[in-house]
Amino acid sequence: MRRRDFRENKQPLVMIIPMIDIMLFLLVFFMISTIYMVQTNSFQVNLPQSKTAQQETRPNVISVTVTSNGEVIYDNEKIVVNQQLVQKIHATLAADSETVFLLLGDKSVKYEQVVGVLEILKKSGVKHVSMATEVKN
Repeated sequence: MRRRDFRENKQPLVMIIPMIDIMLFLLVFFMISTIYMVQTNSFQVNLPQSKTAQQETRPNVISVTVTSNGEVIYDNEKIVVNQQLVQKIHATLAADSETVFLLLGDKSVKYEQVVGVLEILKKSGVKHVSMATEVKN
């Protein structure tokens, strides 16, 4: 039987592979969790669902929301009169004519109200309008 020599000092081993695995796991975790933290709108709207839904990738996107009680919200600001909406659209288009307007309509709101806002956008000279939906599972 061999006796143990307690005077012998072994250097501890630093295992780098498990540390890299943990760092990659944390990186992926934070990347995926931040995807769900970003929202296009701060107002709660129940969007209709579509199988062909795509996310808008242009840099200048303005959201126009029709809430369930019929209010129109232009880029997180309530609009009372349609003339106010037209003025805001013209000011935005003067700054950038390629602005994309994202139209969000609650699924419980009347279709006529969403079409009314869409008509105002088209009459104001908007070239790019997208309708927001949720992806069906």
